[in-house]
Amino acid sequence: MNARLMLNQRYILSENVFVEMVVWLLPSPLSGSHHGFKYRLALVVDGNCVLRYDNEAGKGDHKDIGGDEIPYVFTSPKALLDDFWNDVDNWRF
Repeated sequence: MNARLMLNQRYILSENVFVEMVVWLLPSPLSGSHHGFKYRLALVVDGNCVLRYDNEAGKGDHKDIGGDEIPYVFTSPKALLDDFWNDVDNWRF
């Protein structure tokens, strides 16, 4: 697979909170997705992932909040990042 890394960043928000974001451009969509991106965006608090957006092969686009998996409608990489940061900004630490 000739995937191209588009984004790989970690932001430290506080002593015990960070965000990690990884986005790849793929030559073809993953099973379960209708676009050419593979991504994982995570908010980690005290070593626990409390919010995660991803499109694991076979599962398609979704976000995990606590133990709940919620479908996510992917429209563009910019919208994905905006939606994720909006959820992070509204998270109660």
